[in-house]
Amino acid sequence: MTTITTRTVQYPADGLVMTGHLAFPAGVDRGPAVLLGPEGPGLSDVERRRADALAELGYVALAFDLHGGRYLSEPEEMLARCLPLLADPDRMRGIGHAALDVLRAEPRSDPDRIAAIGYGTGGAIGLELGRDGVDLRVIGTVNGLTTGRPGEAARIRCPVWAGVGSEDPIMPPAQREAFTTEMQTAGVDWRLMTYGGAVHAFHHPPVNHTVLPGVEHHPQHAHRAWHDIVALLAECLPVTS
Repeated sequence: MTTITTRTVQYPADGLVMTGHLAFPAGVDRGPAVLLGPEGPGLSDVERRRADALAELGYVALAFDLHGGRYLSEPEEMLARCLPLLADPDRMRGIGHAALDVLRAEPRSDPDRIAAIGYGTGGAIGLELGRDGVDLRVIGTVNGLTTGRPGEAARIRCPVWAGVGSEDPIMPPAQREAFTTEMQTAGVDWRLMTYGGAVHAFHHPPVNHTVLPGVEHHPQHAHRAWHDIVALLAECLPVTS
């Protein structure tokens, strides 16, 4: 296993003090970087491990925070914070830009070679960065197939990859169609991967707290989705020695 280094970082966003997780590959050179966004409940060890796995592949990775260092395990509390957030593109962009600034300022990051990969709310934030015209190499979103304000998708400057479970009741066919129509109308280089039989948050390991209806882990597709994301990064943001 490749030796990596990790560090906790704190930074202001959305009126909170956010606590992110930075992971670095071995060496001292600058390299490609990945902004990694979590599901609605917030940053957990799942995303920290994903950032570490990306560092092992040669990326500088920042798993960013949504809720000021808190993980919202109660669905009611999570929805009370996330639903207004998802309805406010400017707030989402503010959270994304704050994390992106931290990643760009890191001396090991190449500020011109950054991808945004996110899950659920974290994926929606990545898309909003794209709609805000941020220079990214690729955007990948699992579950977070949100649509933006009219016309703003035309500002996306990179390929967009999206993954969703075929039976996801939170991202139903009408939402997927609205998302793909937005991408196509804007002339974005987009892809949608549908994982047959999977529901919402299928990629996330089982948790020991109450979850929303329609949320369930799918081990096979979780593995496939991670493989697809790694392949996406290899295509659009390759690590060069």
